[in-house]
Amino acid sequence: MGKMLMVVAWPAFLAACILEALVFAFVDPLDLSWGHGPLGWSRQAIYTVAFFVFWGVVASSAIVTLILARTRPSPEERRREPGADRAAGTHPAD
Repeated sequence: MGKMLMVVAWPAFLAACILEALVFAFVDPLDLSWGHGPLGWSRQAIYTVAFFVFWGVVASSAIVTLILARTRPSPEERRREPGADRAAGTHPAD
């Protein structure tokens, strides 16, 4: 489980860093507005919230990709019991 978390979290973190740099190279956080007025947050708060939003979106995409890429075991693999290869002597030695 920890390995799968890092398979998703680390690339998503790197992608969020790149997105943060690209977006805020062209957008001044203090120019952002919500509704009819300014957002009213500090630059650092906007950078922080945007980073976590980017990270969450990219991580969600990676999780969906992992779920969709899973393969189901074949009928033969489902019928086979765990350890059956070792009992039959067909499993290569470790």
